[in-house]
Amino acid sequence: MQSSAVPELAHTHTRPIHWLATATAVAGVVALSSGLQPGAATAAQSATPETKSAPAQMTPPDPAAVTFPNDCGPVKAVVKKRASGDLDGDGRPETVAVVHCDSPMGTPPDGVYVLTRGTEGGKPRIVATLLDPEDGTTVTDFAVRDGAVTATLLGYSSADVPRCCPDEKSDVKWRWHSGSFVRSTPAGARSV
Repeated sequence: MQSSAVPELAHTHTRPIHWLATATAVAGVVALSSGLQPGAATAAQSATPETKSAPAQMTPPDPAAVTFPNDCGPVKAVVKKRASGDLDGDGRPETVAVVHCDSPMGTPPDGVYVLTRGTEGGKPRIVATLLDPEDGTTVTDFAVRDGAVTATLLGYSSADVPRCCPDEKSDVKWRWHSGSFVRSTPAGARSV
């Protein structure tokens, strides 16, 4: 056996103080790295004059964040139906909500409201009333497709008709045109 030309070094033997120093150094690196994080990653490339980036996907406005103008007295207004889509062609989705009072009896009339996001993605707000609850109608077969809102409305021809049994039915469509929603009756509409 040949002996080493270098004498044994005292610091090459591990002692508890070495483990403590290593643990302290690792803890310091972990603590420092948690404070120094890179910026959020994005998949979008920076736009140059030759390229245009697609608009970011936006979530439609949430009707739960809106106070509807329905006069419900002691009960609350509830969202019966909702659908979303880009109605005005700006690339951002709007939400259309069918709302009525949470009545314990009868068939309360519906209101139809268009919601959009507030400025800078803020709280949603009502931008249009397509159907006022004061009209006394109920909405069925409701949808948002191809930039239009369609619905079937059930109503009453007079105050003498019992509120249980609507005697009028009409199919309607609302579409954004020249700065407002225009109501029309689709081809093939019928009445009861």
